[in-house]
Amino acid sequence: MQALFDLEATNNELKADLRDLYITAAKEVDVAGASRKAIIVHVPYRLLKNFHKIQQRLVRELEKKFSGKDVVVVANRRILPPPTSGKTNARPRSRTLTAVSGLPISLAAWFDYD
Repeated sequence: MQALFDLEATNNELKADLRDLYITAAKEVDVAGASRKAIIVHVPYRLLKNFHKIQQRLVRELEKKFSGKDVVVVANRRILPPPTSGKTNARPRSRTLTAVSGLPISLAAWFDYD
């Protein structure tokens, strides 16, 4: 998270775009079958479209900062519990356990292939 703050402070190209964006978590993981590491950046689902607009520049800058590591942006999806009473509104299909867990990773994340 500190890396995004540093990018906003130092990179004039991304400064305006990063002002309204935030991440919820970042995690470093080992890539299976390779000796590389990846950083998974979790963002709110509602901000995913805004991250897609600057993704190429943002990922490039983060990969420079964390040399030798791949950066992946993934949206957080919320699972709502089933309604318990008849008065509550029905939950959207996109927020059910089946819809969220069955979502392909390709829809949740954009990879920057060179």
